[in-house]
Amino acid sequence: MKMLFLGPPGAGKGTMAVRISALLSIPHVSTGDLFRENINKRTPLGVKVKKTLDSGALVSDEVTIEMLETRLGLDDAVHGFILDGFPRTILQAEALSKFSAIDHAIELRCTQEVLIRRLTGRRSCPVCRRIYHLVSMPPRVENICDDDGARLQVREDDKLESVNRRLALYAKETQPLSDWYGERGLLRVVNGSGEADAVLREIREAAGI
Repeated sequence: MKMLFLGPPGAGKGTMAVRISALLSIPHVSTGDLFRENINKRTPLGVKVKKTLDSGALVSDEVTIEMLETRLGLDDAVHGFILDGFPRTILQAEALSKFSAIDHAIELRCTQEVLIRRLTGRRSCPVCRRIYHLVSMPPRVENICDDDGARLQVREDDKLESVNRRLALYAKETQPLSDWYGERGLLRVVNGSGEADAVLREIREAAGI
């Protein structure tokens, strides 16, 4: 089973990808994790990515696509994979189609209210990087990490102004993928606003798993 997840920030793509990955025993491939892994291993592509990120620029489509194609060529992805964070544009989707056929493009749709509540409610530990949420996954002691006692922080990405910018960018650059995959009969739309177990059930029904 070869799947990818679409949806705006806060839709739950990463959470659902992890659960489906465990259910089907196929790798969850996140471009962010892929960048970090290549940087840590100091691969030739990782060196390129680090130089780009250190300069404050965005990693090019060419490098991202090459890195992803290499990853999907590994043995553990032969029987399937789940993509999270790729493609972000139609150009990337077209490139992906040249080296891997996708069975399902799962789009998690949520109301703006739900997205903002999820994103602005996140808190992170500056020491261990553990993520909390004020409503769905709060720490035992308010604003204190359960693991190391550090005071939790609001990441810049999770402040309201930043959240609104991220949602607007998604609508402009990535939302068109919904039509692109729909035209090819691969789009499966799921209500991502509900509880995690309900969303998972709907994904399984949509993908027949």
